[in-house]
Amino acid sequence: MGTSRYHDVKRIAVIGAGPGGLTTAKYLLAEKAFDTIDIFEQRSAVGGVWVYHPETIGSLQKVPQTNPHVPAEVPSWRSRRASNVLGHQERREATFLSPMYDRLETNIPHFLMQYSDKPFSADTQLFPKLETVTQYLEEYADEVRHLIHFQTQILDVRLQSAEDRECWLVTTRDLESGQEIQASYDAVVVASGHHNVPYVPNIKGIAAWNDQYPKVISHSKFFKKPEQFANKKVIIIGNSASGLDISSQIGTVCKHPLLVSQRSVSYLSPGPEAYKEELPEIIEFILEDRSVRFANGRVEKDIDAVLFCTGYLYSFPFLSSLDPPLISDGTRTEHCYKHMFYINHPTLAFISLNQKIVPFPLSEAQAAVIARIWAGRLALPSKRIMQRWEEKVIEERGAGNRFHTLMFPLDVEYLDELHDWSQKGERRDGLENDGRGKIPPRWDEKNRWARGRFPAIKKAFAGRGEERHGVRSMEELGFDFEEWKRGNGGEKSLL
Repeated sequence: MGTSRYHDVKRIAVIGAGPGGLTTAKYLLAEKAFDTIDIFEQRSAVGGVWVYHPETIGSLQKVPQTNPHVPAEVPSWRSRRASNVLGHQERREATFLSPMYDRLETNIPHFLMQYSDKPFSADTQLFPKLETVTQYLEEYADEVRHLIHFQTQILDVRLQSAEDRECWLVTTRDLESGQEIQASYDAVVVASGHHNVPYVPNIKGIAAWNDQYPKVISHSKFFKKPEQFANKKVIIIGNSASGLDISSQIGTVCKHPLLVSQRSVSYLSPGPEAYKEELPEIIEFILEDRSVRFANGRVEKDIDAVLFCTGYLYSFPFLSSLDPPLISDGTRTEHCYKHMFYINHPTLAFISLNQKIVPFPLSEAQAAVIARIWAGRLALPSKRIMQRWEEKVIEERGAGNRFHTLMFPLDVEYLDELHDWSQKGERRDGLENDGRGKIPPRWDEKNRWARGRFPAIKKAFAGRGEERHGVRSMEELGFDFEEWKRGNGGEKSLL
């Protein structure tokens, strides 16, 4: 059972200049082993999904939406004044719908969310606002901005054989000019995220109901502000982080109670709240009286809005030529070792496929491993060992959406595993940290302690109301690790 090392990777394409793509570029640069690193970003700015234009709107094109095999997104265009030596000129800017929305605050405290080499500023509120994160990513991108091709969309990535070696033929389109270009790369990193294709399940009667009552059903991707739900009878389906946050916003303006349909209680849930009523999953949409039936038999009539907060399907339309295919039903990305390497051709890799994680530091750890392997400082195991890893995860967690889900403490264990793997790389003269290269994060005891408690920390933060904007640390909310460690404040009293 052999291993594989890569010494001939010199040209690398990175797809996406969001949080994962930016940190990948930094770790690739730090290896000082590659001749070309091109980052392709379809938006006009860095940040990926964190680039939010409230005027860019959309709507569900199909209900139900269970098909991950959709074409590339079509941009909306807006005009922006740009300064030059002659004064000002109008330029067109490509924008894409983002799942972000007005008044968004993260569900991760800033000291856990941040990259290891860039802390948030000292005056950042404990759970940062959308605009704070956007500015943070703008600053983080400074040292790799010269590598980015903005407003450039990936049309196709396919394997080719050239001069007795494999390479990746990447076809791009300049969105402003329409010009298409092809270029060959030795390796490709896909860091384009997985929040593009909304998932709306096929519940009994939903298609006919949507036809009869168009625009009543929507998805959280299209939510921008709560005012559109004012004085309406609303059902929220799903209780993920976005579902809970959106519920709290809509609950301030809709008819009460806001009805929240869920399969189980979320670990992020703040508990019962006066403005809403929690119900089981919907099992049927009924045309008469614009009604729905819940699993407990209850029927609710005269529904004005149904908002699905049910997540997204994995979708990579530019990789449709791969065999074996990456995507079948969209619940996971298939044939990937350690959630990163395409097993049949490991010069294709992915960043941040996982869910229920803290994405910025985890993407760092993944990038560190990918960069070291392609620089020839680390080895991958044999193809059979990589396949066996995937089979084992399927045995343990199934082949569906739980495959990439790493709820605490699995996410911390994975982060530490990647950190430790990266540190096994051969030392090389000229690299920082005495030849070890750029070092990814490994959480200390305090961060692990906080990671296990941040749902409770978020609840305490939200409980401050408008005063929360002045909260900078978890200690201000009573979550003091040092005090807990000394035994003066027991664990139970903090949860």
